[in-house]
Amino acid sequence: MSAVIDLKKAFSEKPPELDFIWPGFLAGTVGALIASGGTGKSFLALEAAMAVACDIAGGDLVKLAPAHTGRVVYIAGEDIPSVLVARVHAIGKHLNLSAQESIAENMTISPIMGEPFDITDDDKFKRLIEFCADTRLIVLDTLSRIHQLDENSNSNMAHIIARLEKIAITVGASVLYLHHTNKTSAVNGLVDQQAARGASALIDNARWCGYVAKMTAQEAERLTDRTYDQKPIGDRRHSFVKFGTSKINYGIPQPDRWLQRSDSGVLLPVTLQEVCKSGIKGSNREKA
Repeated sequence: MSAVIDLKKAFSEKPPELDFIWPGFLAGTVGALIASGGTGKSFLALEAAMAVACDIAGGDLVKLAPAHTGRVVYIAGEDIPSVLVARVHAIGKHLNLSAQESIAENMTISPIMGEPFDITDDDKFKRLIEFCADTRLIVLDTLSRIHQLDENSNSNMAHIIARLEKIAITVGASVLYLHHTNKTSAVNGLVDQQAARGASALIDNARWCGYVAKMTAQEAERLTDRTYDQKPIGDRRHSFVKFGTSKINYGIPQPDRWLQRSDSGVLLPVTLQEVCKSGIKGSNREKA
């Protein structure tokens, strides 16, 4: 064993205050963000990463309220550089110049699409740790791009999460990996802990799990963003996604929130209200 807890000290002294990347996501741990394909999880992850990287007001577009800011490394395995540049440019239109400069100073985006990248390879693992030194948050987009193991094997995926935990402990950063939902969950719109594709260890062993879910037809008929005529969202539902958490090991559960997708794909908070015959119910609710 490399270390043990001093029980006498733990009993007698005030414990250290927990440090959260954002509410519920503890610094130095591994978290997951799951969604079906095309839902907007990469945009959300980019915006969340920028919120952590920006050390001045104006960079937190999705209202995550990070407790502290710091350097962020975003490993992009699914998209070519030109797509990533287009996304950053689109997000930048919603940021002031000072926020853009702060994010550019504190955030690194590294495209790895088409490159052999396997965190079970000791040499690549060591280089990743060196690349991410002095980092507060590391984003891996997506999990399937950073290993060659069987995602349906609990032992294999427990090994992968353990490798990510090693990165978090060594660097002192939190590691957030993006992952897809299974086919059943994608079809039925499920977003619980069983929604992730592959072995249960992928979520069981993570300490925080967020999700992005498309608005269902039923939600679109009972929700509105129009206070003036109460018209349900209806056919416009593809412009709205729900962001929430299905697992929090530390801290208290956070309310779900609705985000609206712009034409360029940027996700921004929006307040939706329930439509009822006598008027709009719950005028300040964001949770559905």
